Amino acid sequence: MEKVRLGRTELYVTKTAFGALPIQRISKADAVKLVRRAYEAGINYFDTANMYTDSEEKLGAALHDVRQNVIISTKSGGTDKKTVLAHIEESLRRMQTDYIDLFQFHNPAVLPDPNDPDGPYAAALEMQQKGYIRHIGITNHRLHVARESIESGAFETLQFPFCYLASDQDYDLVERCRQADMGFIAMKGLSGGLLNNAEACYAFMRQYDNVVPIWGIQHEWELDQWLELTERDPGMTPELEEVIRKDRQELAGEFCRSCGYCLPCAAGIDIPQAARMSALLRRSPYQPYMSDEWHAKMHKIEECVHCDACKSRCPYGLDTPALLQRMLADYDAFYAVHHNDK
Repeated sequence: MEKVRLGRTELYVTKTAFGALPIQRISKADAVKLVRRAYEAGINYFDTANMYTDSEEKLGAALHDVRQNVIISTKSGGTDKKTVLAHIEESLRRMQTDYIDLFQFHNPAVLPDPNDPDGPYAAALEMQQKGYIRHIGITNHRLHVARESIESGAFETLQFPFCYLASDQDYDLVERCRQADMGFIAMKGLSGGLLNNAEACYAFMRQYDNVVPIWGIQHEWELDQWLELTERDPGMTPELEEVIRKDRQELAGEFCRSCGYCLPCAAGIDIPQAARMSALLRRSPYQPYMSDEWHAKMHKIEECVHCDACKSRCPYGLDTPALLQRMLADYDAFYAVHHNDK
């Protein structure tokens, strides 16, 4: 498989990488089988997070005996040194390993300060000095935090939403990372499930030699799909360009990156979550969103006062109020079928 140099980490990871968030939704036996198949097919990069329930544990069960042959990244959303230290120790135990190749701060609202002795960065630095983590990166959904992370020089990789619905600002991030010799890891390559032509998504990513897409994989057919595309390695064609053109025209306004610029909401709506609810229901365990609490949260959308403040703040030009109404309609239809699921 083609490998990509992940910036100055000097890690060489397969261009086709395995996003392990969705394996939360399947049994441990099925997850181990799926991950092992991916490894045996040549995939060497697996991305997970502390908050992805049992994903780390399943990766550990599948890969502990071939640990030296794979590259694993995980994340912590902790905001202080003590919490991040605990998360790293927990991740090591869950994954049955004594080191993490790439540790990432998980979507922080504010850039971790490398000079704060009690902050989250201090924990990563301490664990790096002890040999428990090899490289330090960051994930984010906020353009300004992403830019600051590049400018700071304190992070070796950036994981950010990137697909063919990307804006000019997203393309700029990719180029900034290239110039800073910082690895760029693309999350949401299928736009949270909005995009359904895998070949077009693959061919789009193929154009960027410094971008490593992590494809969320839950089913055997999904793995087969990415393996087949990797083997065939299709480039961009006029037909795929037309697919992308149509999708951009129809879907560009639907892609909420959950960056939080829209907040605060006058009606108390949890916009960053509610505006991507369709993807959350289909790409991560949906049962938590069937709770009375989340049902009430989604129906806060009915209290929208249409002040359009969220719409005016969105750096991606989304019609947020209209998007929220569509998310509520989809949620209610999904809830009607699945709210009693265990």
